[in-house]
Amino acid sequence: MYLSRVEQYIIDNDLLEGGEKVIVGVSGGADSVALLDMLYSFKIRCVVAHCNFHLRGEESNRDAFFVEELCKKYNLPFERIDFDTETHAERNSISIEMAARELRYNWFEQLRSIHLADKIAIAHHRDDSVETVLLNLVRGTGIKGLTGISAKNGYIIRPLLCLSRSEILEYLNERKLMYVDDSTNSEDMYTRNKIRLNIIPLLESINPSAKEAILRTAQNLQQVENIYKVYIEQVKNTILSDNKISIPLLIQYIEPQAILFEILSPLGFNSATVNQIFESLASQSGKVFYSQDYELLKDREYLIFKKRETLSIESYTIYEDSKEISLPIRLEFERFEIDNSFSLTKDLNILYADADKVSFPLTLRHWQQGDWFIPFGMKGKKKISDYFSDQKYTLFEKEEVWLLCSGSEVIWLVGKRADERIKITDQTKNILKITLLSD
Repeated sequence: MYLSRVEQYIIDNDLLEGGEKVIVGVSGGADSVALLDMLYSFKIRCVVAHCNFHLRGEESNRDAFFVEELCKKYNLPFERIDFDTETHAERNSISIEMAARELRYNWFEQLRSIHLADKIAIAHHRDDSVETVLLNLVRGTGIKGLTGISAKNGYIIRPLLCLSRSEILEYLNERKLMYVDDSTNSEDMYTRNKIRLNIIPLLESINPSAKEAILRTAQNLQQVENIYKVYIEQVKNTILSDNKISIPLLIQYIEPQAILFEILSPLGFNSATVNQIFESLASQSGKVFYSQDYELLKDREYLIFKKRETLSIESYTIYEDSKEISLPIRLEFERFEIDNSFSLTKDLNILYADADKVSFPLTLRHWQQGDWFIPFGMKGKKKISDYFSDQKYTLFEKEEVWLLCSGSEVIWLVGKRADERIKITDQTKNILKITLLSD
């Protein structure tokens, strides 16, 4: 009965095709043992993958041995990896649960490539989906988080989502299959366990069919989300261009804060940060917000986001014999004596300097507070920060400007403006030509 239900679920959700190879995550617990047995019964080509997270002492080693022996029984390839989960969690400032999840899925994907497998099968079931809905509800996620666990996500498939935990145990009993118990499943030290052991029983005391009701709600929300995604995509095409969100266009739509969340949450901005960003829309420009991988600037009429970058080198030295450099930008250097045939080319990407007024080595760096220069054609010095303000540069645009310095003097805002002090005059004999090249 359960085999046929899972087989139909696989067909209905287009999870597997004939002849495909699958990496199967097997912990040794009831769910993963049932998954492996079912896929084996369907004659799916399986590669068993077991993670030892070393969180439960000798019990973790017991599980690894059990899964290895299980693979011998089925005559299936066995892959095992050992993780220092606690160290990974500490280094990345994440929970043990999240660390284990990251390590597990990253390794599964590596195995998929190594074995040229088509899918990665995970043993999540209906009860796991209920827990996920409740977990996301208390975390404050968007509508997607309340739709439960999806049957398919990229290469990852979950064939057991049509069964409950109790049905899986019945299947194992009918098949007389052994499995190992994770002792931490009965402890409420982890968030998901707290929901399973404390919250769900409390809800079932109110409604004995609480889990079924939550799943129905999740399925309804899945249908709502399908409609919602079409609308969000239409809005994104209108207000989002080149990593810039138009604030005037955004606030014209119904529920602009929800729209903003749907655009920014895939970039790692959580609901609390999105709320702060939304509240800043009517405030002064210049505020910057961060997710783990992105930074977002609230400019005058736009929200501008980009990948966060860490510059390992603060400045670059350019020596007199340099003809071309490629990092951090491409610059070409030419030196020649002036003659009657010489003529200037008006191009912001070319600097013509009196070579005798330039002292090597040159330095290429980003601007710092207090930097100043004398803009070409002017007499008085000007703070570079004031020049940026006059040009209405955003904070991100300021960060992208490179300064070419001769000693302590800024002689060129590369590709923007030259300094008056190194200009060519009637007394100039030698010329230094520097060209900014495109990548």
